[in-house]
Parts: sequence; C-alpha cells; structure tokens
Amino acid sequence: MKFLVIKKSLIAVALSFCLMLGVYNLPITYTESVAGVFFGNSGRKIPIYSVETQQKQVAISFDAAWGADKTQDILTILKEYNVGATFFLVGFWVKEYPQMVEEIYKQGFEIGTHSNTHPDMCKLSPEDIKSELTTSIKLITDVVDTQVKLFRAPFGSYNNTLINTAESLGLTTIQWSLDGLDWKGISAKDITSRVLNKIQPGNIVLFHNNSDHIVEALPMILQRLKMQGYTISSIGDLIIKDNYIIDHAGVQKKQ
Repeated sequence: MKFLVIKKSLIAVALSFCLMLGVYNLPITYTESVAGVFFGNSGRKIPIYSVETQQKQVAISFDAAWGADKTQDILTILKEYNVGATFFLVGFWVKEYPQMVEEIYKQGFEIGTHSNTHPDMCKLSPEDIKSELTTSIKLITDVVDTQVKLFRAPFGSYNNTLINTAESLGLTTIQWSLDGLDWKGISAKDITSRVLNKIQPGNIVLFHNNSDHIVEALPMILQRLKMQGYTISSIGDLIIKDNYIIDHAGVQKKQ
C-alpha cells in the first residue's frame, strides 16, 4: 500500500511538471506591448529580439554612449546605401553631442533611448528607472522634434519591473538577435563575416556608433546584404505595431 501511495505521488508530480512546461512554452498575445512568458503563477516579460517575416528585411541599430568621432561617417555610409537605421542614445551622450543628435534626426534616422546614465537598470527602483527614461527622452526631445518610442536597456539587462515601467511610458523594449561584436575591437573583416554568416530575415543587428572598425565594416555589410536582396530598415519599420505575439525566444509574430 505504501508503494502505491508513493507511485501515485510521483505520477502527480510528473504530470504537474509536464503541465508547467506546456504553459511555459505557450506564447502570450498582446496588442501594443511586449510579451510575457508565464511559468506557473509568475510571469516573465521579454523584449523584442527579432521579428518573424517572410520578407528579406532586417533592422540595424547603433548604441551611442561614448564618443562620436565615427558617427558622421556612419551617417554618410547609411545615406550612400539608402538604408534605414535606429540610434539608441544615452542621455549624457545627447548632452555632449547635441549637434550630432540633430544630424541623426536631420538625416531621417530613428532615435530611441538607451537610458540617461547607462546603469544596470535591473538594480534600480521603479522610480529611478522612470527617472532614467524620462530624463533621457526629455534631453532628446529638447534637441529634436521627435517621438521616442523605443528603448534598449544598457548591457541588455532587463526584468519585469524595467519592461513594465518602460511600457507605462509608451516605450517598446528592444533587444537584438545578432551582435556584430564590433564593441570587442575585432577587425572589420571579422565583423563583416560574423554578420553575413549569421544574418536571417527579421534580425535586429547590434552595432555601436564609435567602435574601432565599424566604419570599415559597414559598407561591406550593407553592400553584400543588398546584393542578397535584403531590405535594411530601422527597427520601427521592422516590428509589428499591434495584434502580435512574442514567443519564449523573443521572436515577434503576427497573431
């Protein structure tokens, strides 16, 4: 009799575990927000890493926190190849380089916020997170007449508190699905090879505005992608605006 009791308990535990796994892998439907992935009664929200699309379209992005020496060259290259891009700007960078913010906007590129002081925002209170975001947005909008709709967390570090606070301010939290690793100081050839070998439709590609070899790598990447038939856009032109789901891997899909 004891054996039967133990066996039934084990079966119950196993069934419960399988049920939780099934729930964990279910995508959650949203209309105008990032998705949550739920495990039991606790929900984990996930930013957009990439977009499911049948079109050969990718988005490229540049985080701007330190230095601006290469930014004008990047803008010139982007215009030469007639592609879109999104620039995520840190507040203190905006204060130091307002003319460059104006130039990014003037050239027609999308601007998002990358926080105000580039902290690990998961360690901040909701009030401090809100201050980081609102301060950075005000610094941007004091320089250029644009709506800031996208947010990328410093270090790619996020949690529910961060995403919920960003959402409350009307911001969509964006990650990336392909890191060019330009920030590591690798060669232009290595940056180019990495991107071209891994690129897939719907990717959001991460670059940095002042990395060592981005100016040399960018023309090679853009030229080859265009030869392969890719449309290269801003993140805002890639993501789905409403009636979508985001799966457990951060892939945004039409509902």
